[in-house]
Amino acid sequence: MSEAAYPIDPDNLLTEVSAAKKLGAAHADAYQSGKPYHYVCIDNFLPQPVIDHVISDLQELPESETSFDRAQERLKTSYMPERLPKYTRDLFYAFNSRPFLMFLEEMTGIKALIPDPYFFGAGIHRVQNGGHLDIHADFNLHSHMKVERRLNVLIYLNPGWQEAWGGSFEIWENDMSRKVKSFVPISNRMVCFSTSSTSMHGNPETVNNPNGDARHSIALYYYTATWDDTRVEHSTLFKPRPGTADKADRQELRHARIRDVLPPVIYRKIGHRLRRIGL
Repeated sequence: MSEAAYPIDPDNLLTEVSAAKKLGAAHADAYQSGKPYHYVCIDNFLPQPVIDHVISDLQELPESETSFDRAQERLKTSYMPERLPKYTRDLFYAFNSRPFLMFLEEMTGIKALIPDPYFFGAGIHRVQNGGHLDIHADFNLHSHMKVERRLNVLIYLNPGWQEAWGGSFEIWENDMSRKVKSFVPISNRMVCFSTSSTSMHGNPETVNNPNGDARHSIALYYYTATWDDTRVEHSTLFKPRPGTADKADRQELRHARIRDVLPPVIYRKIGHRLRRIGL
């Protein structure tokens, strides 16, 4: 694990690009040597006053727009940035700024990254006690902008969190043969990783905070204009851990069968429509 603070603050959005690139270069070897896919964990990522202010804003969260409560993702809610208190809302906009993109590009080696002005699926994520998010690979296409998902950035907001309380972020082998790494979601810890159809990750261990506190994180996604019509769009792909009670995602199993019988050009046209109506 690396330790460094990123010099970004919503009160100073014009962070020096040169400083951002220098910090990205300092973490490039760690990130690009990650296996089975590229990832890095950086502790003390933001100046502590920034984290303290965001944690304070968590007390004023509005009613969530999106909630999940099924076998694969239990008691999970998300909050769009534009509905958050001003300080945290402005911080999200800073994460879409050119300096932060230069930091990510220098660290990951992925050029021409595109931030998401819609924050599709991003924002503040909350997992209540008793909740979890099973191991999965993320959706691969931004349906509005038609760009390919390439990076996730997660910044945790949980002071004093202990491993025994569940909710750790886990990285798994592509074939689900073993867990590769686990990170406790302690406050001001950032995990960044490359996304693909085989980058298996999640927080499958049930959140069990003795104080009843939920697990909170900042979630950010970045894209590139590398999508083309030969690719097959998919939503979140869940995979059960071996030897556990994890449930397979029946919707994706249905889609796998549909893909087997339909010509690829037809499935590319109708696959996303089937998902929207729950098929």
